[in-house]
Amino acid sequence: MTAPILIVSGPPGAGKTTLARRLAETIDAPAVHLHTDDFYNSIRSGFILPWLPESATQNLVVTKAIVAAASVYVTGGYRVIIDGVVGPWFVGQYRDEAERLGAALDYLVLRADRVVVVARVRDRQDAPLAEYPPGIFEEFADLGPLEPHALDTTHASLDALVAAITPDLAQGRYRLT
Repeated sequence: MTAPILIVSGPPGAGKTTLARRLAETIDAPAVHLHTDDFYNSIRSGFILPWLPESATQNLVVTKAIVAAASVYVTGGYRVIIDGVVGPWFVGQYRDEAERLGAALDYLVLRADRVVVVARVRDRQDAPLAEYPPGIFEEFADLGPLEPHALDTTHASLDALVAAITPDLAQGRYRLT
């Protein structure tokens, strides 16, 4: 079996990048951290804010680019940790590619209280946002059948999250394929 893929998702400010970076740095295997914002930031002309309805085509193209990059790393033997706003509406593309590769796919959705995520996004060092993107928080409020993949990060420290998630990942708690 090829190396596994982990998607760390959730609304802005939930702690995705911090957790994904730490997991990639401390995992006991070669690992890559794919920060989806980097793929969006690569668009230099014609960029559309990804939460706007007219961004649907752009978001699909960016998702395909992320899936392709993850595929190359996975087939090269790297554990891939993708961090970004990957809602259930885009999971199918990742699942299809993981199945094609014979790779395990884990999906973890981080969530925190609205007041907390708004403050985190406003106060962060890299790319702070004066206004919270509309609708994204609500999109992750109810994951339907994927609800068991959600984890509350409102009061958890990074070390506590890593300690809790590591055995859960090993046991396949967040497994999609």
